[in-house]
Amino acid sequence: MIIYNVTVKINTEIHEEWLQWMKTVHIPDVLKTGRFISNQIALVLGQDESDGITYAIQYICKDMKTLHQYTITEAPALQKEHTERYKDKFVAYRTLMEIIS
Repeated sequence: MIIYNVTVKINTEIHEEWLQWMKTVHIPDVLKTGRFISNQIALVLGQDESDGITYAIQYICKDMKTLHQYTITEAPALQKEHTERYKDKFVAYRTLMEIIS
């Protein structure tokens, strides 16, 4: 199993609206691709929040092939929608992890 982790630092002034949009629009759209088994969203603790609130959104998929299909087929449009909506109000980076037990 693979964890596709997206860490996002979102501007403090809009983080509540962003979180609601993520829960009701973006994450459901990602899951509708059928590439992921489950997901979770977590608040990252112990971070300097003076310039934003940090969240980790984790999606679980069965293997790297499935994740690769997502990244070339569906991810560009979904990422573009997020970027256009929130422009310069966030920074994000992605990491991959393999579940070993």
